[in-house]
Amino acid sequence: MSETGFKLIKESFHGLSKPLEALKGQEKVMIDTVMRWSAINSGSGNIKGLALMEQEIVHAFAPLKADISFIDLTPLERVGLDGNIEEIPVGRSILIRNNPGANRRILLTGHFDTVFPPDHAFQNPKWLEANILNGPGVADMKGGILVMLYALMAFEASDAAGSLGWEVLLSPDEETGSIGSAPILAERAQKAQIGLTFEPALADGTLAGARKGSGNYTVVVRGRSAHAGREFSKGRNAVVVLSEIIGALAALSGERPGLTVNPAVLSGGVAPNIVPDLAQCRFNVRLNKPADVAWFEAKIADIIAPWQNQEGIEVRLHGGINRPPKAITPAGQLLMDAIKECGALWGVDVNYVATGGCCEGNNLAAAGLPNVDTLGVRGGEIHSAQEFVCTDSFVERATLSATILYAYSKGYLDPILEAEHS
Repeated sequence: MSETGFKLIKESFHGLSKPLEALKGQEKVMIDTVMRWSAINSGSGNIKGLALMEQEIVHAFAPLKADISFIDLTPLERVGLDGNIEEIPVGRSILIRNNPGANRRILLTGHFDTVFPPDHAFQNPKWLEANILNGPGVADMKGGILVMLYALMAFEASDAAGSLGWEVLLSPDEETGSIGSAPILAERAQKAQIGLTFEPALADGTLAGARKGSGNYTVVVRGRSAHAGREFSKGRNAVVVLSEIIGALAALSGERPGLTVNPAVLSGGVAPNIVPDLAQCRFNVRLNKPADVAWFEAKIADIIAPWQNQEGIEVRLHGGINRPPKAITPAGQLLMDAIKECGALWGVDVNYVATGGCCEGNNLAAAGLPNVDTLGVRGGEIHSAQEFVCTDSFVERATLSATILYAYSKGYLDPILEAEHS
C-alpha cells in the first residue's frame, strides 16, 4: 500500500481478468504490427510516410468503433540558410474519441513521427536477439501506440466498457517539438482529468517523473559584406558578432540549477576573403523549473540588446520555450503512486526517475493535467540506429495501462481528482 492511501486489491479487478487473459495471446500480432509499422518511414515532415502511418492507425483502431477525426496543423516555421523564415508542412493529428459525455474523462497521447528521414540508413527492423527487436520507431513510439490500442481494447472488453470517456490524440510532429500540435494538446487537456502518454519506458521498466523544460532558438546576425583586403573596415563581420553572442549564451549554463544551453548548429560566411554579412546559430536550452523560463528569456534579451545599437549590425532571435518544465504536483504524485499500485497487482515493479528529456507530458502538465508519460514499451537507444524494444513488454505494458483505465473508471483513483481540484 502506498503512503498516499491507495490500496488496490486484485479481486476488485475480476471484471478485467478475462480481457487480460485474452491479451496474452496478442503478443505475436503486436510484434508483427510494430515490424510492419517500423518499415514505414514516418520521419517528421515526411508527409507521404505520415499519411501511410495515419491509414495504418485508423485501420488498427477501427475495432474500437470510436469517432475518428483529423486536425490539420500549422506548418513548422524554420530559419533557412538565408536567414529567412521558411514553412515546413508537418501533417495532421488524429483524434479518436469515445463516450465524451462521461463523468470520468482521460486523455491518451502519443505520436507517429520518428526522427529518421527517408534518406537515413536506418529504415527496417531486425531481430538482435530473441526478445530484442531493433528498428525505427519500435520503441519511440509506434510500439507505444500499440500498447495504448490494446489497453483500450482490453478495457472495452471488460465489465466497465462504456463507463469512461477517453480520447486518443496522436500527433505527427512530436519529434520536432510539437509546435503545431501544442495548441491541440492544451485544448484536449482541458477536457480531461487524467493524462497518459505512451513514450517508452527505460529497458528496466523505469518511468519518467519530473522533466526538464526545453526551448529551441535560432539567433541570426546580419552584418555588412566587404572585401577582406581592400575594404575590411567597411565590413561588419556577422560571424564575429555571433561568436560573442554564443560565448555569452554558453556561459549561462549552470547559472540556475540544472540549466544548460547548447549552441549546436552554425552557419555563416561564404569565403575567407569576404567579410561575412550573415551568420546564425541554432541552440537548445533545458530548464529545471517553471520560474527559470522568464529568467532565461530576460538573459537572452540582455545578451542581444547591446548589438541592436551597433551600426551595420542586426540581430534577430527566433523560437522559444516549446515545452515548459514538468514539475510534480500533488495530483501528479498521486497518479504516479496509483500507477505503481496498478503495476503491483500483476507483479510489475513501477519506479520513477527525473529526466532531462521532454515529451508531450510537459505540454499536458503545463495545461494543468496530471499525467504520467512513459507508459509505452520498455526499450532504449531511442533517436539512434540502435533503437530497440523489449518485445515481452507489449503485453506487460498494455496490461498495466488497461488496469489504470479500469481502476479510474471504477473510482479507485478518486483521490487524484480530489487533489487536482483542491
